[in-house]
Amino acid sequence: MQNLNWQRTDLIDESEEVVLHQTKEQKEKLEEKSGVQIEDRNTGRVKITDVLVNAEGEKQIGKKEGQYITLSVPTLTLDDPDGFEQLEKELLVSFNKMHEAMSWNEDDKILIIGLGNRTITPDAIGPYLIDHLHSLDVIDEKFVMYAPGVTGQTGYETGDFVAALAERLQPKLIIVVDALATRASDRLCKTIQLTNTGIHPGSGVGNQRKEISYEMLGIPVTAIGIPTVVDAPVLIADAVEFMLRSLAARVAERSKPSSKLSLSSWQPDINKELDMSLIQPIFGEWATWTKEERQQLFAETFAGSHTQLMVTPKEADYWIDKYAKIVSSMLMKWANNL
Repeated sequence: MQNLNWQRTDLIDESEEVVLHQTKEQKEKLEEKSGVQIEDRNTGRVKITDVLVNAEGEKQIGKKEGQYITLSVPTLTLDDPDGFEQLEKELLVSFNKMHEAMSWNEDDKILIIGLGNRTITPDAIGPYLIDHLHSLDVIDEKFVMYAPGVTGQTGYETGDFVAALAERLQPKLIIVVDALATRASDRLCKTIQLTNTGIHPGSGVGNQRKEISYEMLGIPVTAIGIPTVVDAPVLIADAVEFMLRSLAARVAERSKPSSKLSLSSWQPDINKELDMSLIQPIFGEWATWTKEERQQLFAETFAGSHTQLMVTPKEADYWIDKYAKIVSSMLMKWANNL
């Protein structure tokens, strides 16, 4: 089987090298080999992954040199004010951390760019953010806010719009907000990624445009991204993984006396370590494949087919609005302390 293709993701902690180095020993080996430092921690319900990539690390894992901070609340739901509050709080802490070395003058400007297509809901996080910022009446000499649309709407390269604005305004910092793609359904609309390396609009869905970064503009660029779409094969792989693990858990529990005492439908714990060989007589060797191997099979099967789709939650409009609100709120709190 071919190696898993991790390219259809914008999240650094889903890149192959990072995913394959989850234990302490593996992380230390990765740091020695390629100069990639990975720090995982939990604050309340928020899981935070801080990745620093140096020049050598850029060559090894194919991610630009710089800092990446990923915040995720795995249990987040739309009706979860506590989860969103904790996520916004930690987002502000991380944003402050990323910019703590910058010094500000009274006449410094900040350019905020909301990328995306307003007419396509999962891609509308950037324009929605600009709308929320305007609704907060934050028009100020320090801030310039703009949603340039997408090349398909304007016929003009989005990166060129940003470059023209940057050349005219000479801002101290450019903040770019955009929707991202993920390779894990449980990260969908539950994660925010910060990076000081800029952004390639559309790269996660194979529609790569001009880079918006310090290297291109000569101005620091911070990107804030929220994963709103996932490959359809990922969802299939997740569903198959859930089914196989459920069956393995039921087979393992079947011979235990405790299973006979249950008065209601018994739900197995599929997150614990399971012996997948128990269902090998039913499904053959396929049952013992890793989730990534099955996902690769589905991706190859659907390659070039109309079934190769990107999927978004049915409540995408509510999720997009929620994130536009918390990111705009965070930016205002940060700016008020400059």
